[in-house]
Amino acid sequence: MAIGLLVCDDSMMARKQLIRALPPEWPVSISQACHGEEGLQMIRQGLASVVLLDLTMPVMDGFEVLAALRSEGLTPKVIVVSGDVQEEAIRRVTELGALAFIKKPAEPEELRQTLERLGLLNPADSAVASPEPVPSRPAFELKINFRDALREISNVAMGRAAALLAKVLGVFVELPVPAVNIFEVSELHMTLADAQRGERCSALCQGFIGDGIAGEALLLFHDSEISDIAKLFNWQPGNDVETAEMLLDLASILIGACLSGISEQIDVRFSQGHPQLLGLHSSIDSLIHVNQRRWRKTLAVEISYSLEGHNVHFDLLLLFTEDSIQRLSHKINYLLN
Repeated sequence: MAIGLLVCDDSMMARKQLIRALPPEWPVSISQACHGEEGLQMIRQGLASVVLLDLTMPVMDGFEVLAALRSEGLTPKVIVVSGDVQEEAIRRVTELGALAFIKKPAEPEELRQTLERLGLLNPADSAVASPEPVPSRPAFELKINFRDALREISNVAMGRAAALLAKVLGVFVELPVPAVNIFEVSELHMTLADAQRGERCSALCQGFIGDGIAGEALLLFHDSEISDIAKLFNWQPGNDVETAEMLLDLASILIGACLSGISEQIDVRFSQGHPQLLGLHSSIDSLIHVNQRRWRKTLAVEISYSLEGHNVHFDLLLLFTEDSIQRLSHKINYLLN
């Protein structure tokens, strides 16, 4: 008899990769959900006795799904498959009842070993033909769009960056769902202005290039939060030079780890410039005016990090040049096929 399996993830690319990684002989009937609330409804309807659950999702995230399952007395066997690899995230999902944690993208052998360890897959099934036919797997005839794929790649990369930041600062980093858009400079201006909510800010950038893909990473800090960042670093900057040094250190951690996560997934080695200060205590208007020629039309990945328990939020934008889009699309298509 087929096991009811729910794959709950907001990314079609992630669901496709995960279903492809399932042991081919595992007799499962697969349902899919694109956010936690939809997945929870399917579990309530009895469609899933096993759940492969993402953490970073809109509407209801994976942490909230696990908490709801516990409060409602629902007992599917949950394996978390996530790009959020912070030690605290793994501890929290285990405490909430998840049976295992697998980092994205899931490797078929690791997934198989996890299923066998949990008694969900009989190792003998691979050696002996199943007496019942294995239900057919979903056919992914629909094309996964470029933005969804890049968003998922960025999601995995930002999770690795957050894990490093969490370890360095001793904090828990709350991760958003990344946004992917193609902006003219005027639209980028509006996006940045909205992100900064009218506050003065400090901004840093770091260029990168590799295999026909180039761009800049832009990191924005609200000035009102710099003192909180300094406390986390156990730093007491006495002047703007020392403040800039602290922010450059933080930019190196976040941007370097995020670009490394992307390059690993799409098999591109990026050469990275040194982080540079664009402006301290500046308005978005002045930053855009100074830099509008270099940004022009750009593919932007927006990630807004928050630190739990601290008044610290900062916005990371990966700005790819317009000329990079075709090459980036080619690399992503190769990854999917």
